[in-house]
Amino acid sequence: MIKMVETQTNPNNTVPSSMAQIGITMKYTFLEYFRSRRFLILLTITLLIAAALTIVVAWRRPEGFLISNLGFYSSWWGNAVTFVIILSGIFFGGDAISGEFQNKTGYFGIPNPIRRSSVYIGKWLSAFLAASAIMFLFAVITIANGFYYFGSSGLPIQFVESLLFAWFYLAAVLGLTFFFSSLFKSSSISILVTVILLLFGFTLISTLVSNLVGYEPWFVLTYGAGIIGNVLQSPYPLHSLTTTATFAHRTITSTTFSASIPEGLAIIGLYFAVTAILGLVLFERKEFN
Repeated sequence: MIKMVETQTNPNNTVPSSMAQIGITMKYTFLEYFRSRRFLILLTITLLIAAALTIVVAWRRPEGFLISNLGFYSSWWGNAVTFVIILSGIFFGGDAISGEFQNKTGYFGIPNPIRRSSVYIGKWLSAFLAASAIMFLFAVITIANGFYYFGSSGLPIQFVESLLFAWFYLAAVLGLTFFFSSLFKSSSISILVTVILLLFGFTLISTLVSNLVGYEPWFVLTYGAGIIGNVLQSPYPLHSLTTTATFAHRTITSTTFSASIPEGLAIIGLYFAVTAILGLVLFERKEFN
């Protein structure tokens, strides 16, 4: 698991408290993330996304970006930050727990007086800090571009709200990735399931349920995360919008739903609480062989 080297210097040979174990786990896992190749790769991807947006906006001057300060942040931040968050969850949480089983590191940690809950919480907190650093870096680049085009007075309060919503969504994404990481003992399977679900599965389910069935996909995490971009639109999107189109003498009706801010926060909060707790329970009960 995590090398509890600090326990060896305890003159009374007492077991560290749960908070101390969480702190030690968090410290060494965060250093491991920070020094790892995955952090460098994710940092590079984030900078490439930001650089591509910077170049395109400066060169092409798209109207959607520069029509207003709110339109700029909606087009830049609202469309890209959820992708950055999902990648951060996959990179830092996809194998955080399953790696303990696959690499046998958890097996060698069993004789030590280390609580599994401390390991789980410490790893989650370190992943959250590392992912937050990536997300806030993207936010700083976004704000810098916004200041360049609209000045220091061009930062709307809606962006601050969207940033907080995105941070909350990051916690839910890591809760979900840690759940799958605890569910499977193979890192590749846990990462693959997380990638498919967060990048494709949730979007497909939400589209099918809303457009074909006409039912609000309130049970989908990415649907609740829509508030990150919706809060940057003026006016805020309607809860449901029905459109009709005629194709080959047939009338097709589709309904698009948008979660309200309280509803979106509730969905994100429930996903975080349920998946984080289930992941911890699975990790507590699963045996190392």
